[in-house]
Amino acid sequence: MALKTRRISTIRSRLFKTTMGCCGDEENDDDIFNPPTSTLHDSSSSSSDSTTISPMNSHFSALACRDTLRVIFEELPIPDLARSSCVCRAWNSVASDQEIVAKAFKSPWRLKEVIGKPASGSFWRDNSLGKFAISHRISRGDSVASLAVKYSVQVMDIKRLNNMMSEHGIYSRERLLIPVSNAEMLVGATCYVEVDPCAKREVAVLYLEDGPDPKSMSSCALSPKNAESSGANSELGKKRVLESLRRSMQVDDATALYYLSIADGDPRAALSQFSQDLRWESHSALA
Repeated sequence: MALKTRRISTIRSRLFKTTMGCCGDEENDDDIFNPPTSTLHDSSSSSSDSTTISPMNSHFSALACRDTLRVIFEELPIPDLARSSCVCRAWNSVASDQEIVAKAFKSPWRLKEVIGKPASGSFWRDNSLGKFAISHRISRGDSVASLAVKYSVQVMDIKRLNNMMSEHGIYSRERLLIPVSNAEMLVGATCYVEVDPCAKREVAVLYLEDGPDPKSMSSCALSPKNAESSGANSELGKKRVLESLRRSMQVDDATALYYLSIADGDPRAALSQFSQDLRWESHSALA
């Protein structure tokens, strides 16, 4: 058992160097890395040439063993798994295994669990801190500025993450995604893979209080109808609608465009939503 563990450890060490572009070392390894003597041209060349480990090396059968590859790949971080998956089909099938990839995704942040199946396989390729967000349920009196202070983040970061053009947009939503500023919050936490319909992005969401809304977990893709306006059929028509809406609301172009987009291009619905937000803002100021 000890011999097997030592052999796997040696394989992993040498494989790391090969995969990461460090296979030019001239060091001597154990016999398991050297091809049979009969395949060498002469005895003199065997002492000076080093054997490069490669899936194309038929003498190194361990690289074709899925069990051995799993043991090795389970120790790799996300970027190295991506490189390994490009070597050959055998490596790709193991390096793309969701269990292995999910483990590598959680490892740097010491997450307890990541629940949910991503809509895109590329979700696992980036496990930077920006991939995570806190779900905050909007309540009366909340503003982007107050939430920025509460969670120690920048106002612009909240607006960027939630695809907000104006702070008025907070009143038309049930929740906001808040960037994670302290990595310690992720230690031992459970995150849920969700596609936020307002933010229009897929993130690993952390819930500090209530659990996830079943509706947010039921959909893993954005509807194409939500990605484009249905109110105007031409660029000229869109400009006219936007200009009319801007004058009616007495706001800037960005705010008018935002309300038009959340109303699916319907100017009346956009104006109605804007009026509701103003009333909400007025009541919040009086509370």
